Amino acid sequence: MKKIVLGAIALCLFSCAAGKQTADSSKKLYEVLTEQSYGGASIRFFEILSEPNEIKMLQKDENLKNSIKPSDVQNSNFVILNMGEKSSGGYSIHVESVLETPTQIIIKVKETAPDTGAMVTQAMTNPFCVVKINSKKEIIFQ
Repeated sequence: MKKIVLGAIALCLFSCAAGKQTADSSKKLYEVLTEQSYGGASIRFFEILSEPNEIKMLQKDENLKNSIKPSDVQNSNFVILNMGEKSSGGYSIHVESVLETPTQIIIKVKETAPDTGAMVTQAMTNPFCVVKINSKKEIIFQ
């Protein structure tokens, strides 16, 4: 009887450890590298950077250079989301969700505006966001 109980406990512990190892070895599909209110472009656009020379441009940015590894150039795409110029603070742009299909990465973008009558900074802002996608699949925006 003791052998059966010990065997069951060992099997349970082994199963739990195996499941944990799998979960730890999986990588996140995306990572937000920066999200800021100032410094973006004056027009609204979304850009996908997939070529090595484009990604190296990001590596020259002081805020991003430590977030981009040399292996990312071959294994990842980068997305720049620009909300355009806004007349006050309180605006933001970010990734709401990222879904991976067998052939594509679908990015749902969320743009936020201040509530009517809200107290906001009275200064021009240019909200933007830079995201690393840990895949080289085609990217679609929603």
